[in-house]
Amino acid sequence: MSRYGQFCPIAKTSEILGERWTNLIIRELGAGSETFNAMRRGLPLISPSLLSSRLKSLEAAGVVARTETEDGIRYTLTEAGLELKPVILQMGIWGHRWARSKLAPEDLDPSLLMWDIHRTINAAYFGSGRTTLHVEFGDFDAKFRRWWLVIEDGEVDVCMKDPGHEVDLTISTDVRTLTGVWMGDIGLGQALRDKRIRLTGPTRLKRDIATWLGRNYFAGIPAAM
Repeated sequence: MSRYGQFCPIAKTSEILGERWTNLIIRELGAGSETFNAMRRGLPLISPSLLSSRLKSLEAAGVVARTETEDGIRYTLTEAGLELKPVILQMGIWGHRWARSKLAPEDLDPSLLMWDIHRTINAAYFGSGRTTLHVEFGDFDAKFRRWWLVIEDGEVDVCMKDPGHEVDLTISTDVRTLTGVWMGDIGLGQALRDKRIRLTGPTRLKRDIATWLGRNYFAGIPAAM
């Protein structure tokens, strides 16, 4: 942890939050990720060793609690960590207004996009039973091209491998377009009319996509003029 050698509270806070990946780890914990693997899904570019190191630092700072359970190790925000949630959200609001992504190639990550989308889908819309959505990105190679979202009993799972269920709806698009829609930069209706997003499946699911797909928390924040 870097030290500033100042008693200023901003300096002391920056000593904890100023290291690379730290704020994104708090973002993941605040969004409900409690396991090491879940955090890796939300932070696909961080190495396991660095994530482990950052979690230990946050635990030492009293921001994160590590608990051993029958199902494995769980990480949660402490009272101090929970108090940081509105700070992290405000950073996101500022960033989407003043440092908005231009969706450069290096910003487009299908793994992160699908992980985030699985957290925003309105699972209640699908009711009981199982619904399987297949997403295919025409601009990516085989490893990241095909994804599945399985909604069952109010839970949503994201899969990189075919789960073997009958597909109810297929979404054919590219990562840039779906990222833009999810972040509020591209209108869903316009993307459908332009056929940048193509839907194959029942009329009801296609008609109601705006109801069940969800959007990023910051999608409604307008860009600064």
